[in-house]
Amino acid sequence: MVSNYPVQFDVDFPSRPLDRISTAFRLLVAIPILIVLSIGGAAVFVPLVLMLVFRQKYPRWWFDWNLNLLRFSNRVTAYLALLDDRYPSTDEEQAVHLEFVYPDTQQLNRWLPLVKWFLAIPHYFVLFFLGLGGVVAVIAAWFAILFTGTYPRSLFDYVVGVLRWGNRVNGYAFSLVTDQYPPFRLS
Repeated sequence: MVSNYPVQFDVDFPSRPLDRISTAFRLLVAIPILIVLSIGGAAVFVPLVLMLVFRQKYPRWWFDWNLNLLRFSNRVTAYLALLDDRYPSTDEEQAVHLEFVYPDTQQLNRWLPLVKWFLAIPHYFVLFFLGLGGVVAVIAAWFAILFTGTYPRSLFDYVVGVLRWGNRVNGYAFSLVTDQYPPFRLS
C-alpha cells in the first residue's frame, strides 16, 4: 500500500499453488459466509450521515464496526474473486488488507455527507465497466487456476486494482472517512 489516499487496500499475491478443488466449487462453498455477510451489513450508512450532519460526530465504535465489516466484506470478495483460497475469516486479516484513517470530524465538511454519494456518480460509471472487466478476468483466472494452479499476475493485479478503486469510493461516499475525492486509478 503505497498511496497517500486515506483509504488503503491491497491483497497479497499467493506464493503457493491455489487449491483447484475449492476453486472449482467456490460459489457453492461461499454460500454460508455470504449469508453471514448479508446479516452483518444492514443499515450502517443512514445513521452515520445523521450523526455527522446533526452532531458532527463519528463515534469510534461506529468507525471500528464499519472498518471491520468492510474488511470482512473484502475478504469474502477476495475469496469469490479467487484471489485467496483460504475460507474468509470473520476476524483475522488473512491476505486482504484494508486501512482507513479515523476521521477528525472537525476537519470534515458537515454537510458534504448529504451529497457525497451523488458526487461519486462518475466513479460508479467507470467502476461498472471496470467491474465487468473484473468478472471476465475472474472467469479467465478460474480456468487458469484449474489448469495451472496459479492466478495470472496481470489478472490478479487488475482485479485487486478494481477492488482498491471501489474501496476508495466506498470510503469517500459511504463510510465517510474522508472529504478527499477519490483518484481515478487502479493503483
